[in-house]
Parts: sequence; structure tokens; C-alpha cells
Amino acid sequence: MAKLNGFKLFGENIAPGESKTIYLEIAKLHTTTKLSIPIIVERAEEPGPVILITAGIHGDEINGIDIVRQLVAQKINCPLRGTIVCIPIVNVFGFVNRSRAFPDGRDLNRVFPGSKNGSLASRFAYEIMTEILPKVDYCLDFHTGGAQRFNAPQIRIEFDNPTLYELAKLFNAPFTVHSKNLAKTFRNSCDKLGKPMLLFEGGKSDDINKEISRQAIEGIKRVLNHLGVLCARVKANPPSQHTVFVSETQWIRAKVSGLFHNEIEIGQRVKKGTVLANITDPYGSISKKIKAPVEGYVININHSPIVYQGDAIYHLATHWQA
Repeated sequence: MAKLNGFKLFGENIAPGESKTIYLEIAKLHTTTKLSIPIIVERAEEPGPVILITAGIHGDEINGIDIVRQLVAQKINCPLRGTIVCIPIVNVFGFVNRSRAFPDGRDLNRVFPGSKNGSLASRFAYEIMTEILPKVDYCLDFHTGGAQRFNAPQIRIEFDNPTLYELAKLFNAPFTVHSKNLAKTFRNSCDKLGKPMLLFEGGKSDDINKEISRQAIEGIKRVLNHLGVLCARVKANPPSQHTVFVSETQWIRAKVSGLFHNEIEIGQRVKKGTVLANITDPYGSISKKIKAPVEGYVININHSPIVYQGDAIYHLATHWQA
């Protein structure tokens, strides 16, 4: 837990009860223009846990960025006790270019824990690991689906971590999906440092979806309330239904190329044999039905109007527990 005094980030002290935005400059654009990454810090008078809330590790995942923006705009990030650190856009370089990657072409979420003398993405990962993570107690990281693939609101954790399992129940996204902790990711680095992280996935890249944001905000408030951090004026609403814990999933891929006509809703439970979509040619002579191979919940839908043979078009939760 953070002490009452002595909280410092990137050489700047943040006193109890103080609000401060730190502008972190890692590098300049090729035009020599400075590009800073705002880090928004809110401290309460009373000591308590330090919560790190991040989005935009992939610069085109705008829905996650908007979720953290709403936290700040609604002052949900002003804690009753402890400290909340918000980084709405981790990859500002990618956000400016509406790109998933850093300017060096690297995926920031595949270079952790980074290196002081490595690539641009690696250097920034190193700054997060050395300057921020050692000082936090819990992390919430927000993502979306990529390449036109729309994710149902979901938390991804490893189920054998009891702390994360309980936090996921409190967050109560519609789905909580067992997901392996991949090497060199931000989540993996947090795990190695003993920092519990909830990774939220919802929506798709280059898009803002109000329902996805609402689900995420409600989940954040429930977690902050449980940790004793949520300010008194903000209400944490009880969930209307419990999260579905998904232990196994299956991808469905397009068997032919063509125009993709989806027939079902995200989050829908479908039976084996349910027609999910039709793939047609552009000329009205061919139509290929895509059927569910098993019963399950649809937790991802490809929103691209055109698909190629082998493209992932649906992600089904095939084994679950309510």
C-alpha cells in the first residue's frame, strides 16, 4: 500500500490530496515535434492502494481510451483513499497515426519488460516497468478486438489465480474468459511482479461503442468500491446478472471467400446447427451458410463486410460456468 507521503513518478512528487498530470516525453517525432504522454494522478488525503488504469497500448483501440477518458471526465478517478493513476493513451504514437503499433513497427504489448537501450517501443515498456509498476498495487488495462473483430465485454484472466478470479467476479463483465498469460505482454510482466491485473476486452478497433463503455465503467466502479477507493459520491451499481466464466473457446473460420452477412448478436447463446451467417459472392449466384459447430456463446464477431477463406469470423465460448 502507498504511504501517506513520498509518492513520486518520473521525478515529480504528488502530495496527499493533490492532483497532477505528468507529461512523459520518451521521444520526438521525425519532425522534431515533441509528443508527450499524459499520466493523470489523483491522490486522496488518506493512504490506501495505488491503482493503475491504462488503455491505448494499441493506438487504434479507441474504445478503451474512451473508457479511461470517461473515468477522468466523471471524476471517478478521484479516490476516497489511496491513489489512482490513469494513462488513457499509452501508445500516443500509434493513436496519432491510428495505428496498432509504435512507429518502429513493434507491438508494444509484445516487448515487455522492455529495454533501456532497445527499440522505441521497448524503451517505453521499460519506463512503465521501472518507474510506474513498482509503485502500484492493482492494474486495470483496457483493450478492444482488432481487425474489425468485435469482442463482447469480457475480462481475461488465468483462472488459477484466486485474487484475479475474485476481482473478475466483482468486475462482473458479461464474460470472464480463461486466457493464457503470454510472454512479453504487459499482463505477464504485471504477473511476474505480483501486481494483479484485470485485462478488459470489448468492442473493436477504430470504434466507440456506448454499451461497451458502460459495462466497463460499471465494472471499474465495483472493483474500486471493493478496494475501498471509490469516492463516496459515486455509486457502484450491483450487477443485474453474474458473469459467465468461460474455460474453453473455439474459433470459426470462413470456408469460402465473399460478402459476409452476419445473422446473430454479440453475446448470444446459440445451439449446434444455428445459422450464424451467410457468405455470398457479389453476383447473386452463390450463398454459403455458416452454422455453429457446437452450442456456445458468441463472444466475438467479425464486422468486416468482406472475408477471405480462413478468416476468423466468430469466437465461441464452448465450455462455461454461470
